[in-house]
This record gives sequence, C-alpha cells and structure tokens, in this order.
Amino acid sequence: MKSAIILLIVIIQLTHSASEPDAKSLLSVIADLTLSEDGKLNFTQLVTKYGHIAEQYEVTTEDGYLLKLFHIPGKRSSVLLTHGLAADADPYVIRGHGSLGIALADKEYDVWLLNNRGTKFSRRHTELNPDKDKKFWDFSFHEMGYYDLAATIDFVLDQTGEEKILAIGHSQGASQFFALTSLRPEYNEKVKLFLALAPGAYFFNMPTLFQIIATAGPILLELGKTLGIEELCKDRGALLTLIKTICTKGIISYEVCVKGAIFPFMGHNPAGFELSFLRTLFGHTPSGFSRKCLEHYDQLYFSEKFSQFDYGVKGNLVKYGRSYPPDYALSKITTDVAVMAGKLDTLSLVHNAKVLKKKLPNVVHFEVIEATTHTDFILSGEASKYLFPSIFRLLQKYD
Repeated sequence: MKSAIILLIVIIQLTHSASEPDAKSLLSVIADLTLSEDGKLNFTQLVTKYGHIAEQYEVTTEDGYLLKLFHIPGKRSSVLLTHGLAADADPYVIRGHGSLGIALADKEYDVWLLNNRGTKFSRRHTELNPDKDKKFWDFSFHEMGYYDLAATIDFVLDQTGEEKILAIGHSQGASQFFALTSLRPEYNEKVKLFLALAPGAYFFNMPTLFQIIATAGPILLELGKTLGIEELCKDRGALLTLIKTICTKGIISYEVCVKGAIFPFMGHNPAGFELSFLRTLFGHTPSGFSRKCLEHYDQLYFSEKFSQFDYGVKGNLVKYGRSYPPDYALSKITTDVAVMAGKLDTLSLVHNAKVLKKKLPNVVHFEVIEATTHTDFILSGEASKYLFPSIFRLLQKYD
C-alpha cells in the first residue's frame, strides 16, 4: 500500500510540474506513433468513417461553462448519452459499429453525446481560464448534473422540437442524472426513459482494493490540493503522455495497464478487451476531470450515502444551513428508470445497484448482465452481442 501511495505522489508531482512544452515533447510524438488508425482519428472522423454524419454544437450552462455537444442525426427518437469519470463522448464511438453510439445511429436513432465540463472537449468558460483560475475546477458530478445535463437536455429539446428524449448514462453519467432529477423535478418531465448502466450511487461492502484506495484518498486528495492541483488527466499533459506511452506497447502494456490496473479495479473479463484494442483506446482516454470529482465519490464511500458534497461542518452550515450534506431525494425522481448492473463489475457492484433500485420509485426494468465488468458496458468488443439487444428492446418501448 505504501509503495502505491508513493507512486501516486510521484505521478501527481510529475503532472503538476510539467509545463506545456513538455507535453508536446518528443515523447508525446513517439507515443502518438504507436496508436492505431482509429486511435488517431477524432470523434468526427470516427463517426464519418463508420458511415454517419457528425455535427458539433456548443451549449452554455447557467454558470458559464461552454460544453461541446456532438450529434449524429437520425430519424427516430433522440437519445442522449452521458459518460463516466475520466471519459468523454469518444468511448461511445471508438469500437465503430460495435460502439453504443454508432450502433444507435445504425438503428436510425437521433444520437446526442454530452461532454461534461473539464473534459478535453469542454475546457472553456465565459469568464474563467482553466489554466489560471482554480474556480473553474470547483465541480463534481453534482454540477455536471444540475447544470451540464440540464442545459444539454434543454438544448436537444429546442433543436428537435420533441417534448421528451431518451437518455443513457454510464457510471458517473447516472450519478449526474440522479442529482439533476432529484433536485430539479421539472426535468423528470423531459425524459421518457433513463437507462443507468453500472450506476455510481452507493458503495457498500466494496472489494479490498477499492477500500485501500478510498482510505488513501483523503491523504492523496489533500496533497493534490496543497500542490494546487485541481485538474487531473489534462489533455496532452504529462500524465496522459505517460499513460499513452506505457499502455500502447503490446503484451507488456496489456499486463501492466489492463491486467495490472483496469481489471483489478473495474472487473476481470479478457474476452471483451483484446490486446490490439489498447492502441485505439489510449488515443482517446482518459479525459480530464477535477480533483473534486474524486473527492465527492470518496465521501460517498465513507458516508455510505448518496449525498451532496461535504464541505465540513462550517462549510455545510453556509452551503446547506445544516452541519452535514443532504442526501439526494431519489424518491422525487419520477422518470422511468432502467438499471443494468454487470455481474463481474467490481466498482458498481450488483448489490449496490439493488440498493439503488429500492430507493428509486419508478424502476421499470432491472437486469444483471452476465460476464460484464464496469468498463465492458462501453468498451467491450462483445457488448453488441450480450448488451445492446437488451438496450434496444427497452428503447423501442419508448420510441
């Protein structure tokens, strides 16, 4: 455990001390050379390659963030996709026709893909500079729901003229949806069905590895705060260059990055995560996010509640008028919700998904997907066989 903490501290310091010229060094160029064709293509190029049109819009939130919103036009109902932590819209298309975003477009759905604040696509604000203003990074999934998701839903409805849309959220994408619809009930009337894939809400009885990392979390997060680090996984930054360099070099990379990091934390399933995929995956992930995002999830683990951010007793009194943060009122969510959990998922555990099911008043479908880890919902090469059919059946009922 101590060695892991030391390694993380070194990475934090490396990320913090790296200057912009360092990020564009020879190492970065060499790392790019090892990527596959799809690993080098951007979102628009990927969508075009796989037979569709990609449009881009900019959505301005109530608190001034400028979000890039992707659109793949289709004839059927609009489906809004929201992504997980350290991701953006890219993972929804990097498997081509085996990706959920492309597969939905192949079925002629009107597909919209949100990029949350802080990702490589949404690193802008009307007033704040993400490289100079720490206030830019003062957000977690709470703000992503309350502001980002709300503004995006309104934008899509305005563009399409529809009264309601369909929505799918993976992991953090589900967290932000539940935050929004519990705090702003009017948005329940704007979504026909929300499909929560591996939802991030409750964290009871977690595996030992998660407990170790979560226990070390406050120390590491406080260290990051002391060093002035508010942004993690900056696009083209030193940490991403390091990850790309290490994780795209063949079988050794698979052993280190997949078997050594992804599988232990997200769940073990080699069938859907082949070696060659690394050269595509690490051309697109991870994507930027705030230190506060991790801090909020760490708080949920320790509190065993799905609650708003804990600012400490004094901060909570100012923010909420009480000494502890309020729970999200899941009982106020009236949108029809479908929950899918992965049997092999070691992050969003099945028993925690069942807790969520009991808390929500309108779960119309609950399913445990066999042989599925946390990342398999979005990244598995086998998802089109065992996951997409269930998703399409659900969507068709509301189309």
